[in-house]
Amino acid sequence: MAPASALGLALLLPNTATAQRRGLDDSDVMRLKAVGSVALSPDGSRVLYTVSGWEHPNARGDTALGDRHERRSHVFMVPATGGDARQLTYGERGESQPAWSPDGNTIAFVAARGTGTGDDAPRPQIWLLPAQGGEARQLTTLKDGVSGYAWSPDGSKIAVLTTDTLSREAEAKRRRRDDSQVYEGEFRLSHIWVVDATTGSASRVTSGNFTVNGAPSWSPDGARLAFLAGPTTLIRDERHDAYVVDIASKQLDRITTGGDAETAPQFSPDGKLLAFTMIPHEFAPHKDGIPPRTLRNGRVTTFDLATRTLTNHARPDFDVSAGAVRWSPDGRELWFTASDRVYQSVYSYDLASKQYTKRTKDLLVAGLSPSKDGSRIAFVLNTPEWPAEVYVQDGFAGTPKRLTNTNPWIAERSLGAQRVMTWKSKDGREVEGVLLLPVGYQEGAKVPLVVSAHGGPTSAHTNGFRLGTDPGQTWAARGWAVLYPNPRGSTGYGEWWMRANTGDWGGGDYRDIMTGVDELIKRGIADSTRMAFEGWSYGGYMTSWVVSQTGRFKAAMMGAGLPSLLSMAGTTDIPGYINTFFGQPQYDGSIVNPSIRKFLERSGISYSDRITTPLLILHGSNDERVPIGQPMEFYRALKDRGKTTELVFYPREGHGFAEYYHQLDRMKREYEWIERYTLGTGQKTAM
Repeated sequence: MAPASALGLALLLPNTATAQRRGLDDSDVMRLKAVGSVALSPDGSRVLYTVSGWEHPNARGDTALGDRHERRSHVFMVPATGGDARQLTYGERGESQPAWSPDGNTIAFVAARGTGTGDDAPRPQIWLLPAQGGEARQLTTLKDGVSGYAWSPDGSKIAVLTTDTLSREAEAKRRRRDDSQVYEGEFRLSHIWVVDATTGSASRVTSGNFTVNGAPSWSPDGARLAFLAGPTTLIRDERHDAYVVDIASKQLDRITTGGDAETAPQFSPDGKLLAFTMIPHEFAPHKDGIPPRTLRNGRVTTFDLATRTLTNHARPDFDVSAGAVRWSPDGRELWFTASDRVYQSVYSYDLASKQYTKRTKDLLVAGLSPSKDGSRIAFVLNTPEWPAEVYVQDGFAGTPKRLTNTNPWIAERSLGAQRVMTWKSKDGREVEGVLLLPVGYQEGAKVPLVVSAHGGPTSAHTNGFRLGTDPGQTWAARGWAVLYPNPRGSTGYGEWWMRANTGDWGGGDYRDIMTGVDELIKRGIADSTRMAFEGWSYGGYMTSWVVSQTGRFKAAMMGAGLPSLLSMAGTTDIPGYINTFFGQPQYDGSIVNPSIRKFLERSGISYSDRITTPLLILHGSNDERVPIGQPMEFYRALKDRGKTTELVFYPREGHGFAEYYHQLDRMKREYEWIERYTLGTGQKTAM
């Protein structure tokens, strides 16, 4: 693929000659529509994709819900040669997961249609739509609906994934709310059924004490299915193995036994090999059999079905964690995307030469979908100047061509310029991040700065369009610069960097961020007297740590943060992940226990008396990832010491927000708080 400069994006950028155009505001964030789920037709002539956005029920004449917004996605189609996009589905609950039949004559999608609410609400089912037009018809009638599916090679059947149905007695108990739950002890497992694509008749294929994760892969002859499965549905349980099942006999073949398969196995075009990724475990399992998470790169792996040989294709000169792999149509290569610094790049692996090749440069690619012969590829591309849209190109050597214009109104707005920057940390290591400048920024001007720490920490900020609930273009429109650092612990910079904050949260990662701030001050961009800090999840942890270690920031926002690591390890739904960094906490013994001390020493709450920065705390009331005790502990520790703080809970929300007015309130409330204490000019507008 060509670099971004060759994408012909100049026609899409705001016209700098029209300086009177306003920047983006919070209402624009809620207006933005998101593109995803790209599927190129087998002949490469048409592309299916989804567009999601907020819908107001009153716009459909439904006054019963009042002034309520719900997020819905619908299926669209656009010619691969260019032309007008056409919306194919309009269901009130939305549609997702569009896929072509192998002959390209039928479009499948998942939708929950019908009446009912609560326990009687319709479940997501597969619907089939003639590609040339007509009415969609419901194919499946599975009681608990469909979560994933895959067409058979000849198009006569569809393998579907569904949750095991409750017994009649259990269903009755749930309806009368006699629903006590055994903590981490009751699992609704998912299994594979095969459905006739004409009649809709369904037969179960897998059963047993395991749960299938994601859609299966068909063998070329349609006789077998490959899939990924684990022993429980617990998020903390990352033990997964690859399996193959014979559809006729239901005989199960367990391909891996170490619990370290990461992505679903895919049959090669000749049916002789399976390809998937694996992450080798380094730790002995705990008493419950669940090991801590392993911070290692995902390795491209193949399994020879005839010789039972498992081959790890890792190379010492290839320091990238591979995403889900797919076969090239000729079976000679494996294709995948992977985090690559501040981008998402496409890679290929040649099985004969054992060489990896990066196929894109400085692009943020998602949703790779080739035609049947591989001559054309569709994908979603996101740039700093424009949000995600659908693109196609001819093979990997072609030039990307943009097909869609989902948010044309953005061309009427002014944007802040975005730069990828690097700096030296305290130990001389190079750190990378993204810098967003204010709209109309003039070189040499010192402006207010907000630092936004990402979650994870095994995640990364990317060089894409910055319009979301985190500080972005709406802040640039108000005159702020935003720094998005990728300190040690971030992904996309090799295995060493990803593991470099193990046992050292608040150490090297903190210094990486602060040296980035120092660099912006040195360059004359950041005004050192007008700086703020914010972050969500691990970014919230870093916020709690930053304000406990320095008073340089005038205001801060901790979102879904974890300031008390010891209690976090004992209450989160991912204790293995936290323990990967600090080890298993040994609660027996006294406070001088070294295991306990590690957790306490790196917790922001341990230094509550030092904090002088006014801190806003935002949290979902139903968050199981970072339980609500975390913000409550920190708020009480600060409040009892007379610190300036405010804690806001959002009902029904988990670790990320899903409701319209909560997202809007989060943006408004955060900006008001930070502006008030950093600039001293804030006005209250949050609802």
